[in-house]
Amino acid sequence: MARVEKNQSADEFTEKLVAVNRTAKVVKGGRQFGFTALTVVGDGAGRVGFGFGKAREVPVAISKAMQQARKSLMNVSLKNDTLFYAVKGRHGTTRVYMQPAADGTGVIAGGGMRAVFECAGVRNVLAKSYGSRNPINVVRATMDALAKLRSPDEFAAKRGKTVEEITG
Repeated sequence: MARVEKNQSADEFTEKLVAVNRTAKVVKGGRQFGFTALTVVGDGAGRVGFGFGKAREVPVAISKAMQQARKSLMNVSLKNDTLFYAVKGRHGTTRVYMQPAADGTGVIAGGGMRAVFECAGVRNVLAKSYGSRNPINVVRATMDALAKLRSPDEFAAKRGKTVEEITG
């Protein structure tokens, strides 16, 4: 489960720790441990980013991941706490599918996808991940899918029409 960490800084971002991994390197004196941390940061209103940090201690790895997540923030088009339409994303062998849901459905997603949705401000969504269950790849595939989302306003502006002409 993702761990929620509220930062007490000036900005109001929700920070979630998705995964911590330990690696070991065997050297002459014994084992040297390293840690990796995967975090997701969002404002709950359509901005979300993720970060991956490595260090010899867990707190340092988490802080590095949080810094990287804040640098990689992107905007997501949302329609009343859900998505505009169904979308697919992929990264490596991980594939994700997500579709909008009615009010009161909640976030039906697992692992890293849930953390991304909660930080982005998506409250109602149905989602499924296929293939690799590696949290890093699941988060990257989810971010790929969210980056593909466009609002009807963006489609209308691109085509030079009004929203009413496109939606019918």
